[in-house]
Amino acid sequence: MHVDMDAFFVSVELRTRPDLRGKQVIVGFPAERSVVLSASYEARALGVKSAMPMAVAMRMCPGAVIIEPRHHLYYEVSGQVMEIFGSITDLVEPLSVDEAFLDVRGAIRRLGPPLEIARLLRQRIASELGITASVGIAANKFVAKIASTRCKPNGLLMIEADRTLEYLHSLPVSALWGVGAKTVEVLSRLGIRTVADVAATPASSLRKVLGASGEHVHQLSLGLDPRPVTPVRLEKSIGAEETFAIDTADDQVLHRELLRLAHRTAIRLRNSGMLARTIALKLRYADFSTVTRSHTVHTPLDSAQLIYATAVKLLEGLGDRPMSVRLVGVRAEQLEPASQTSLQLSLDRRDDNWRSAEQALDKVAERFGARSVLPARLLDRENRPEGQ
Repeated sequence: MHVDMDAFFVSVELRTRPDLRGKQVIVGFPAERSVVLSASYEARALGVKSAMPMAVAMRMCPGAVIIEPRHHLYYEVSGQVMEIFGSITDLVEPLSVDEAFLDVRGAIRRLGPPLEIARLLRQRIASELGITASVGIAANKFVAKIASTRCKPNGLLMIEADRTLEYLHSLPVSALWGVGAKTVEVLSRLGIRTVADVAATPASSLRKVLGASGEHVHQLSLGLDPRPVTPVRLEKSIGAEETFAIDTADDQVLHRELLRLAHRTAIRLRNSGMLARTIALKLRYADFSTVTRSHTVHTPLDSAQLIYATAVKLLEGLGDRPMSVRLVGVRAEQLEPASQTSLQLSLDRRDDNWRSAEQALDKVAERFGARSVLPARLLDRENRPEGQ
């Protein structure tokens, strides 16, 4: 099975904003260089897509309601989704926060045939979490992914093994993984427009025009995808980055953004039950050149203040910057489960104090929203007390 949440970030937000159901909604920061993180299907009908620049999306959909993202909430709900998956089968392969492959063969005797399992999954996600999911069922991962995509939103589609080729061969060539707009153009010039056309073309001919990927594309057109569902290892890294509306050379602006990104990263670490041994800094300059620096700490951490302090030292270690900064990012790497790590606290307990304070903030944010309590430096200027 491939299970995919429908407009995940938007759906999570609409749980507390039911008045926006059926309306054009975009999750993202309303800044020129920010991108769309999620869009309701009403907004998508006007051409809005994830990863599209917000400026473009707002021109295409001027009546949309813009909601600033609450990443900590999305990761919390994602964890709950994955728990539901895990109650069905141990063979769960997450692809992102809102989708996963599930091998349910071992659950059939206990829960019934695949369609019944899929209905149970969708019913539990809807009743327990208040969001919807689309499920594709097939003999392999590739076809299951196509099925879930084709039945969105809030749908269920099963492609029986003996109907795999019949179904695949009715689709346009763009349905194949790895076939983007440029590849579609190349194949179209050869008269190859459907998956059936690809299957009828010798693999050797596809290799000549597509290179090494030609063999892969040909295998998919025959419905062949031998990859098993593999439970994913622990996340290798967790981080956040931001592109400035206007390139900046101001250290105060950079420090303030590093603090914001440190908090976003720390919240994700704590929600994931992970600690980081390495903190990395990413800078992209006005000419799009990018530099990264990292530092491995003595004691694994999940505190925003400690992440921030490390990131600032990395920034200062770069010395004089050659030009203004377009993007800044913070990433936590070399992750390990907090439950398996013994924290070595400093003698004056300052590190532990930061952790305790931020864990308390997590609980406040969970109840009253992410912006209910913030470090003073992150308050919007217009919302600060007069004279500050």
